[in-house]
Amino acid sequence: MTAPTAPQTVSLDLGDLHGSLSDPLLDAMTFLNEVTTRYPGAVSFAPGRPYEGFFEPEDVTAYLEAFLDHLAARGLGRDAIRTVLFQYGPTKGVIADLVARTLANDEGLAVPPEALVLTVGAQEGMLLTLRALCAGPDDVVLVSSPCYVGVTGAARLLDLTTVPVPEGADGGPDPEAVRAAARAVRADGRRPRALYVVPDFANPSGTSMPVAARTRLLETAADEGLLIIEDNPYGFFAREPGERPTLKALDRHRQVVYLGSFAKTCFPGARLGYVVADQEVTGPDGRRTLLADQLAKLKSMTTVNTPALSQAVIGGMLLTHDCRLRAANAPATAHYAAGMATLLAELDRHFPAAERARLGLSWNVPEGGFFAVLEVPFAADDAAMERCARDHGVLWTPMAPFYPAGGGERRLRLSISSVTAGQIEDGVAKLAGFVRAEAGRSGAHADGR
Repeated sequence: MTAPTAPQTVSLDLGDLHGSLSDPLLDAMTFLNEVTTRYPGAVSFAPGRPYEGFFEPEDVTAYLEAFLDHLAARGLGRDAIRTVLFQYGPTKGVIADLVARTLANDEGLAVPPEALVLTVGAQEGMLLTLRALCAGPDDVVLVSSPCYVGVTGAARLLDLTTVPVPEGADGGPDPEAVRAAARAVRADGRRPRALYVVPDFANPSGTSMPVAARTRLLETAADEGLLIIEDNPYGFFAREPGERPTLKALDRHRQVVYLGSFAKTCFPGARLGYVVADQEVTGPDGRRTLLADQLAKLKSMTTVNTPALSQAVIGGMLLTHDCRLRAANAPATAHYAAGMATLLAELDRHFPAAERARLGLSWNVPEGGFFAVLEVPFAADDAAMERCARDHGVLWTPMAPFYPAGGGERRLRLSISSVTAGQIEDGVAKLAGFVRAEAGRSGAHADGR
């Protein structure tokens, strides 16, 4: 009798999986996380996460209690409260009314709660919005360049085409470049569907759009039939609240889909974001709904709903601060502003003007936020970052992955969000040693050769 053949272990060929899994873009963040773990003692200018000194574990319980008190004050009994917390709940979320109040107080945005969808972080909001707006392979998304890798990565997962639009001199995508890109896409027989932009303290460049540029961008988008996807995780950290209204606040034609997040203004562990999608959608029978309702359909087939416990804790935080997060975030805003000022001052101190000119070294001067960009006279790639971490004890982020069509090879991003002033001073001193060593290693001259 022949013995049965033992089943073989299944082995998959990467070429048989989705093409995005072979895209270096999806490896960028994985490498960064791994190298950070390998060098835990290094000063890290790499992550864009908030400073942990503002978080206290006992606050979570206090915020949850505040939300439970709120539900009881609304007349909900114990059974109804149990259902809110422990069951799946509405796909669009349970705290849309509180988020709408907060947007009205902090951003001057008058949006009805039904136009909101609470999401599992802003990243889910990006995926839902891109999937809903792009109907077929000829629909194209314009993105500012450099661009947050989360949106280009999401587009890659969805097999959507993105076209980069360079940032203008004032920050943000140049309106005329947007117009030219939209017309070039249309001339190629495709449809320019939307433009993705981070107008305030953008990741990765740290730039912010002046009000006049925002107005021109809205006008250009209207002329070209483009929707705007506005991502605003950093706008709360402006030096003066309301100094630059959001694109959505300036929007008079419902052409802006607004992505928000509580990761930076509350805490990222809640994984709570939201989409304001107040555009009307007309069905074949003439019935009208909101784009938010259409996004909820997609969400019901992905994450089903957003965790009620996360919403309850963030809802309690909003209630505790009277749905006014700008005031609640004032200490954080001051902390980050001081951190950016320290970074820029230390770069000035360690690299005098004459040396900068000799090395071909420069950096931008953000008005706030988390990020600044340093231009260096050598390839600022993964290998250089690892040498910097290993030999000099400091980490940063290569900029090249943020350029969808290539570029940024000699630029690196510095983030001040999770470090103290002392760490910034120490980190810039170590970074200066690395830059000089690397410039000597590559034989760099003022022209960057």
